[in-house]
Amino acid sequence: MARARFPRHVYASGDEPDPRFSLANERTFLAWVRTALAFLAGAVALEALATPLNSTVRAIAALALVATALIVVLQAWIGWVRIERALRQDRPLPSPLTTLPVTIGLVAVTVLVGAGLLLGGSG
Repeated sequence: MARARFPRHVYASGDEPDPRFSLANERTFLAWVRTALAFLAGAVALEALATPLNSTVRAIAALALVATALIVVLQAWIGWVRIERALRQDRPLPSPLTTLPVTIGLVAVTVLVGAGLLLGGSG
């Protein structure tokens, strides 16, 4: 009796791909998760360390980093599912869905923190 694999909606169709491709897909998933953890660490650092930023700017930047981390985690899961399905059904690999939103989030945080440092002021 074969065990059901999770998530069933991924493994229910298609054929088993070369294990190297599935393992590479898993490594990519884990890399996205590590990236999300780095964003969360940045958010904690902004709030925990004594930075010369206005408290409002610091809080907004930290929340933007947390939101970006959540988007990255969703990208990790959805991307893994989409790629694994494509591998199993011998289709071309899909492109990431959230590259642009993550880039915009990081640019916004960088501009916000940079402007806050240039303008100075703590509080």
